[in-house]
Amino acid sequence: MLRFLVRLLASTFLGCWFLLSSIAGAEPTFLEPEQAFQFSARQVAPDQIQVSFHIADGYYLYRERFKVAVSGATMGEAQFPPGKVHFDEIFKKNVETYRQSITFIVPLTLIDATKSVISLNVQSQGCSDQGLCYSPIDSSKEFSSADFVIGEVGTVTAGGTESGKLAKTLESGRFLVILPLFFLLGLGLAFTPCVLPMVPILSSIIVGEGANVSRHRGLVLSLSYALGMAIVYTSLGVAAGLLGEGLAAWLQNPWVLGGFGLLLVGLSLSMFNVYHLQVPAVLQSRLSEVSGNQSSGRLVGVFVMGAISALIVGPCVAAPLASALLYISQTHNVLIGGTALFSMAMGMSVPLILVGLSAGSLLPRAGKWMETVKHMFGVMMLGMALWLVSPVIPVWLQMLGWSALLLGYGIYLLRHKSLHGKIASFTLVLLGGLELFGLSTGGREILAPLAHLTGKPAPAHSIFVRIHSTEELDAALLQAKTQGKMVLLDFYADWCVSCKEMEQFTLTDAAVKTKLESMVLLQADVTANNPADRELLKRFHLFGPPGMIFFGVDSAEAGRVIGFQKTEQFLESLESLESMKQTERLK
Repeated sequence: MLRFLVRLLASTFLGCWFLLSSIAGAEPTFLEPEQAFQFSARQVAPDQIQVSFHIADGYYLYRERFKVAVSGATMGEAQFPPGKVHFDEIFKKNVETYRQSITFIVPLTLIDATKSVISLNVQSQGCSDQGLCYSPIDSSKEFSSADFVIGEVGTVTAGGTESGKLAKTLESGRFLVILPLFFLLGLGLAFTPCVLPMVPILSSIIVGEGANVSRHRGLVLSLSYALGMAIVYTSLGVAAGLLGEGLAAWLQNPWVLGGFGLLLVGLSLSMFNVYHLQVPAVLQSRLSEVSGNQSSGRLVGVFVMGAISALIVGPCVAAPLASALLYISQTHNVLIGGTALFSMAMGMSVPLILVGLSAGSLLPRAGKWMETVKHMFGVMMLGMALWLVSPVIPVWLQMLGWSALLLGYGIYLLRHKSLHGKIASFTLVLLGGLELFGLSTGGREILAPLAHLTGKPAPAHSIFVRIHSTEELDAALLQAKTQGKMVLLDFYADWCVSCKEMEQFTLTDAAVKTKLESMVLLQADVTANNPADRELLKRFHLFGPPGMIFFGVDSAEAGRVIGFQKTEQFLESLESLESMKQTERLK
């Protein structure tokens, strides 16, 4: 009897369990929204975010219910793939839906480098085939703004529109476009003060070959020199891009500059017949053994000289260089970025190659004029040495050095009886005398030694307020915002030739000063290249000066100028910025 009751209770329990299970099974079970529609997002390009949803079986998302929002950047139109169109019983109309998965691209342009984070929010809505329609779902993810390209906004400047176009060219990956474009850009840089000093170095090497150097020999020497310069220039650029910061500043210290200056002085002595310019005998013999003969060993030595020259006179950051470095830093595509840099370096080498081609015709073959040309190159190299160490010596010492060099060479040329020699001698003595007189009367401007006596306006850097850290910049931006003023942040360094050009020739113009009167003018002096300087540069994706960042009244970046601009071009940039400002007011 007991056994029967136990069996009866067990059967009843099992029957109830199966009944309850069948009743529960009659109600469909649904996944949580995050499980049914699994969201993910990642950066796939310097200006693109890829958004993906993995959709569970039996579920779908509506195309028209997607809403994408971004903070900290400007968003372009999201690029959705085509979905499947069908009649929806819930909405009673044809709708476009996605099943299994959906991936789309969100194009972004970073316009405010002060924002450290870009926030992406994607709103979506989907349903289950079993009849449940979910409420709209918000999915979000944050990205570091340091990984995105700063886009062109407002001003038509070297660092805005031009860099934007160059970035798009690099992103295209079309070598047939990249190679000639960056070669031409390099050719434009070839005649800047940053590159021209390499010409007398190569010329002195060719002259040192002797009176019988042929045009073919001169061309081979110049190509060896140019290749050495281009390869080192490209290597430094790729390294700077991968590290995310410029390397030029690391070379700007007294020991490095002093060493290079002494090297140039040593090279100049060969032009005054103190010794014959060549690679040291031990090294030359070793190079000759490696290359197979004396002539090839000589070419390897010239190649090494070109490599050293790239370190000595590497140009300040210009828009093409900045674009290539930024592309490398954000994509790590060394092939395309390195190709652009090498092509640009070869464009900068055109004057060097022309020097080699002219070796058999323009340079004298024999006689007194050969000695005169050698002496001229020697003086030019002494001038280069003085220019090279100028960032680490006081201005008065620079003026004294230029005065001594000009007066000494001018007096030396007095021995020439020709009219050209007399004119050159008089000109140099006059310039050297003006430099010395300006120094003795308190002048401290090399290019304008008598400016303090003529009532010339104060140097351009005196109109800027110096900042030394990102915290000081943020405080200054906040104060300007409360005053409703725009801000100009200028990146400057004592060793930057283009920065000094900008100060001497552009910012001293009366029209430019008038345009800048309504702005708060800040300057970051990154000469020391300390951690605070590097943090400021990295915040704005800059690899070195010169660079000018404009901020609107809302403290958001409104445009930028990278590299040297002449007065007319800079005024056009400022006018374009004003036009944008007026358009914003109308809105």
